[in-house]
Amino acid sequence: MKISPRLIAWPIALVLLLLKYTCRPRAHNDPRPELWAKGESYAYAVLHAHQVAAGINGRPGTGAMLSRSGDGELMALGLRVLGMHVVRGSSQSVGEDKGGREALGALEQHATGGKAIILAVDGPRGPRNRVRKGIAVLSQLAQVPVVVVVIVPARRWIIKKAWDRMQIPKPFTRIDGYFGPLLRPDPNESVEQYRLRIETELNKLEAEHDPAEHKFAGSVPRSKPKSPLPEAPSSR
Repeated sequence: MKISPRLIAWPIALVLLLLKYTCRPRAHNDPRPELWAKGESYAYAVLHAHQVAAGINGRPGTGAMLSRSGDGELMALGLRVLGMHVVRGSSQSVGEDKGGREALGALEQHATGGKAIILAVDGPRGPRNRVRKGIAVLSQLAQVPVVVVVIVPARRWIIKKAWDRMQIPKPFTRIDGYFGPLLRPDPNESVEQYRLRIETELNKLEAEHDPAEHKFAGSVPRSKPKSPLPEAPSSR
């Protein structure tokens, strides 16, 4: 019997709350205090594998794009419980009739008054570490800088069968966030050039701070991906 994603979403939401209040975040080379002081909005670029850690460390009111897939359905409730503003769509489907352009428009409107936006930039189907153009388009449209960050829990479960090797921090662990230089849209560069600039910085960060996982960059699902979240994760 197939279980409704909404029934699974409630336990996931409770787990996210548990992790939020037990894990200890630590930021390195963080550019956000300067943005906060100016009241400037910005967009996070994170890997799909890091979206759980990113979600539990997000500020209330942060906008998040989640795909209209089963994975997105499972995460949506949890992020709303954490106080995030969720829109459904995919940066992979920008320009297609799958909600991507509509979702980007909603996030663009949300990116005002110092609010943050977060995108899992290589989702929803990979390849892992291959940044989609949605983050570059959004940054250009909203005229907000991109904050590139790689998140590395000290202790974590890694779902090895998932294309992205989804990571779930263990309760009471430290979570290190390693930030790259602030990236701002350049009127003289194309979307592709900007996308590649974001991808380069993100991969550089993971290669430096999480080389064991970075060796899986470029991996893709062997078949149509199923949601990895209800499965029993493998320990690091």
